[in-house]
Amino acid sequence: MCADPDVMRYLNPNGEVLSPGDAWRQMAMLVGHWQLRGYGMWAVEELQTQRFVGRVGLHYPEGWPDRELGWTLCRQFWGQGLASEAARAAAEYAFRELNWPHVISLITPANARSIKVAERLGSKPAGLVSERGIEHVVYRLDSWA
Repeated sequence: MCADPDVMRYLNPNGEVLSPGDAWRQMAMLVGHWQLRGYGMWAVEELQTQRFVGRVGLHYPEGWPDRELGWTLCRQFWGQGLASEAARAAAEYAFRELNWPHVISLITPANARSIKVAERLGSKPAGLVSERGIEHVVYRLDSWA
């Protein structure tokens, strides 16, 4: 997934794919996030085949603008509604289990697919932020509890 330029286009400065070493370090950071925060990203699998679909979940590393709901799927799974389904489940977890009042999603303005996912969830634009050298629109979703 992280070696696919179409997937990484909006996730890294200049749309760079990750080297195997950088992908490993990113995976270690995501696993460590669970240990440090008690929540994080889930690996998403296709039910019938157990194939890896992508990652969806909650993210709040030190210095991040707010608690984030994020999603990244392998290209072959785009357009099937899986990101929306998994993101809705992750938001439900944030609101019901963690009692968060809201989540944000940082999305580059050109990432139309992710903007559609955020809008399907009910997220609204709430400003701009630059993170890791990338300009993002902040989409905010308030708890529906």
